[in-house]
Amino acid sequence: MYRNGHVGASLVVYAPFGFLVTVLASIEVAAAGAFGVASLAMVPDLDTRIPFVKHRGITHTVWFALLVGVTFGIVGAAVGFRSGGVEVLLFGGTGFLFGAVTIGSHILADALTPMGIRPYAPVRDDEYTLDLVRAANPLANYVLLGLGLVAVTVALVAGEALPA
Repeated sequence: MYRNGHVGASLVVYAPFGFLVTVLASIEVAAAGAFGVASLAMVPDLDTRIPFVKHRGITHTVWFALLVGVTFGIVGAAVGFRSGGVEVLLFGGTGFLFGAVTIGSHILADALTPMGIRPYAPVRDDEYTLDLVRAANPLANYVLLGLGLVAVTVALVAGEALPA
């Protein structure tokens, strides 16, 4: 997929978490989270700018998603450390989910294309593809973007509408 498709996929995957963040914190925090996942949706494709790194290689694996999740989790835990014990776990866990879900959504969107993904490389070389649309298909990318915008909007509005 291209940028619009990946942004849409990140919002679709984030929507349930956005609902929970809205309910547990606020719609503003959840909207900031949606902006964050949308902003980071293209991180795995940085491999196209790094010499000697194959496109849809290591940056398109569960290992990379875990690495980004752990990195964000450490940063979140450090932020929570200022407030106390429970916040360390809350912020750390939220950071981990934020990072891992963002990368995972990118990988899932690429699984829609004929090129597919190898999410467990180099441990296993299994390839997964749904072979539904080409990555360059503008209609598919815009449809995915639209689905993401609708999903996250519904999730945040529904979370805000719940009685306090």
